[in-house]
Amino acid sequence: MNTITLGDITLTRVREYFGPVDMTPEAFFPDSPAETWERHRTMLVPDFLADGTRVVNSAIQTWLLRSEGRTILVDTGVGNHKERPYSPVWSRLNTNFLDNLARAGVRPEDVDIVINTHLHVDHVGWNTCLDGRTWVPTFPNATYLMPKRDFDFWNPENGHTSVLGRGNQNVFEDSVAPVHRAGRTLLWEDSHRIDAGLRLDAAPGHTPGSSVLTLASGTDRAVFVGDLLHSPVQIFEPDSNSCFCEDPAQARATRRKVLGWAADNNALVVPAHLGGHGAAQVAREGNGFTVRGWAPFTPYTERVQGPEGEPL
Repeated sequence: MNTITLGDITLTRVREYFGPVDMTPEAFFPDSPAETWERHRTMLVPDFLADGTRVVNSAIQTWLLRSEGRTILVDTGVGNHKERPYSPVWSRLNTNFLDNLARAGVRPEDVDIVINTHLHVDHVGWNTCLDGRTWVPTFPNATYLMPKRDFDFWNPENGHTSVLGRGNQNVFEDSVAPVHRAGRTLLWEDSHRIDAGLRLDAAPGHTPGSSVLTLASGTDRAVFVGDLLHSPVQIFEPDSNSCFCEDPAQARATRRKVLGWAADNNALVVPAHLGGHGAAQVAREGNGFTVRGWAPFTPYTERVQGPEGEPL
């Protein structure tokens, strides 16, 4: 199953990549307790942690929403043929993402709205594609919703420094600026109402402009949390950040706030990168949270292509 219905909104999972990201738990989540990984090992392997190598497995995927007659994409992954010299695992991919989107019934020209929860390398890549030697919007009729704080932070003209170092190099130039030059962006601040059932809100910490998308339709609730969570371990240990969080203290506070809201409102938590069933229902437990149920999406079972089509 790749599609579920939440109230009057349908949600479809569209894969770009699933597999290792060349980082151990200690590197990816430096302040996460080793004991937590061991305690939940049965649940984590193989969807979230490779057995034997102890390398974190991750999904790159887009969440496709159909709401009030519009087609909406949440985050656009890594993209094909992008030069990422300081993020080699994401450099020069050649995946069949657009074919997967077509199998979900969507052509690029059908997309009405693209949401970038933040502007990291693995969330904006399919914003653009090559037309000859020029990067152009992949979704020519879409409005691209981008957090203004992230747009300003990642614009190299502004000279900000990042915990990523050069990890986001080329991303603004090939995946953000071309869309802006084409007049397709809407830069929003604080909160942005998309329709009666969908609202964007600022959720800073992971990046200055990180955001969450809240879905409320009928009696159903969901929250698309971007990179507030990269692993279920961060549900059990909400104070455990990834190594990519720009403001660690703010990231922890935001994660606790959003998970608390989800637990109290029976909302499905939909991160950007979870393999397995992709999304979870959470409940409060002690000083943290626990998984009380998974979404019914079918887990991924095989890896996809790496640089220029090489099998991973």
